[in-house]
Amino acid sequence: MTRDELEAYALAKPGAWRDTPWEGDVVAKVGPKIFAFLGSDSVGIKLGANRTEADEWLHRYPEDASVMAYIGRFGWNTLHTGGQIPVDEIHAAIDESYDAIVGKLPRSQRPAASAG
Repeated sequence: MTRDELEAYALAKPGAWRDTPWEGDVVAKVGPKIFAFLGSDSVGIKLGANRTEADEWLHRYPEDASVMAYIGRFGWNTLHTGGQIPVDEIHAAIDESYDAIVGKLPRSQRPAASAG
């Protein structure tokens, strides 16, 4: 899975948009919040309400999943593409991260397709 494919998948979500908040870093946002950090060979996403829930990915894919620096304690992991994690699971993880972030947005900031 290339960075372009990863980005296209994330940005296809309702209300998703591309941002570059730091030089050289690309993220996918919904409303004002990041739901995916898009790297050249990885994606950083929210995979649980807390560290314990997100640790499931570390146990399943110890070579290709890691705790994100700084925000890992809040359930954020980095998943490496092109390794052991199947593309459909990376897509499902992006979906999970998007849903978690949308769920925390005020109703007024949620995309119309997700406002229900």
